[in-house]
Amino acid sequence: MGKLDSIYAKLPLMAQNAAVTGYGLYWWQLRFGPGYPTFVRQYQERERFTNEEWHAWQVDRLKNLLAACVSHVPYYRDNWSETQKRAALNCTLSALPLLEKEPLRADPKAFLREDMHPSRTQVSLTSGSTGTPIASYFTIPEVRQSLALREVRSARWAGVSFAMPRATFSGRMVEPNPDSMGPFYRFNAIERQVYLSAFHLRPDTALQYVEAMNRHKIKWATGYAVSYYLLARFMLEQRIPSPHLKAIITTSEKLTPEMRSVMEQAYGCRIYEEYSTVENAIFASECEQGRLHVSPDVAVVEILRPDGSSCDPEEPGEVVVTALSRVYQPLIRFRLGDVARWDSEPCPCGRQMPVIKEVVGRIEDVVIGPDGRQMVRFHGVFVNQPHVQEGQIIQESLNFIRVKVVSTDGFGNQDVQDIVHRVQLRLGGEVRVEVEPVAEIPRTKAGKFQAVVNKLPKEQMDTLKLHPPS
Repeated sequence: MGKLDSIYAKLPLMAQNAAVTGYGLYWWQLRFGPGYPTFVRQYQERERFTNEEWHAWQVDRLKNLLAACVSHVPYYRDNWSETQKRAALNCTLSALPLLEKEPLRADPKAFLREDMHPSRTQVSLTSGSTGTPIASYFTIPEVRQSLALREVRSARWAGVSFAMPRATFSGRMVEPNPDSMGPFYRFNAIERQVYLSAFHLRPDTALQYVEAMNRHKIKWATGYAVSYYLLARFMLEQRIPSPHLKAIITTSEKLTPEMRSVMEQAYGCRIYEEYSTVENAIFASECEQGRLHVSPDVAVVEILRPDGSSCDPEEPGEVVVTALSRVYQPLIRFRLGDVARWDSEPCPCGRQMPVIKEVVGRIEDVVIGPDGRQMVRFHGVFVNQPHVQEGQIIQESLNFIRVKVVSTDGFGNQDVQDIVHRVQLRLGGEVRVEVEPVAEIPRTKAGKFQAVVNKLPKEQMDTLKLHPPS
């Protein structure tokens, strides 16, 4: 816990709300300050670009960015070969090497442009669930640009706005006391934003979450997909009325069809998915037709086969991005660690922006069978399991899977056998499966639910970078 978090934890409730509001004021000025309205207008204008206009815009931006990398970014200047530097100056992106996360994690300042000297920067850290966090450096205009993007291409597509009262599930420390009886939220009066605790959500606390949204007349919600899904489950089970939201935009975690269906039933509104990263290296958002559009003015996005060639539409592959919106700390052909596939059909909304059919999962979420098969989206084991509230797959070895289950009343031996059968159907009958009932499944430090924990040796997991699952 940091120093500020320690101070916050000791404050009385009223002072904590005041601190959250003060923090909200800081972020409001940072994100919505000078330049923000211009960025909003520019994103709106580009939204209806034709394919030809998008191509010309990307080539122009890419040419300037790659030239700057060759001359002014220490990492690329020192590590690209002369042949690769010539390819960069010729704007031949496919001839450049893929960028792993390790160099960025080890020395993030080596990626900063020496010809730029911003008077102020904002540093964002990943949660560090797989090691040391990655530090992303943003100029203040880049921060405002990222919020303008979310306003135009996410919130407004869902019929809402950051100017409306909203609720947020995130990894922020909202209620410091793990044994608190509530309230499990704090209120940012500047933006009329309710911060909901992702760490205290249980069947016996669900009503308090809904009451908080009603109390502050919340119009829409955004944040962790799993948190909103669990709250929706509790609402349906307890017949808690909907808080009358216009939309929910999920982030950070994959939104499955089952989750969407349960959430729409509980909240009585449309659920939209947003796909992005802490590094702001990619951005995709759902339009009114429910299709997930990639914003070409954020990144050049490639979906690649293990041999480095481009995947066909509908074919899953590894997501690699060149972040056009990251000018100060350029990320060129950056491996996100995600698996996705393009949609083969254009969207009826008319926007000529690429459509991702599905973000299949993260490479880290892969479960490997004894015969080498690789599977993502393993949450399907728990679909239509009426007595399972939460489930987590832990791969202890190639031949041993542990399944942690938070159960409801009625869970018994038949449920256990069904789970074992489903796992073995996916991985083979020789795999030993142990089902372990638990009171709760701990979240990560950022408050995220981890559906798959893979404990295989790093050497085995590293092979996945070369062989994304099908």
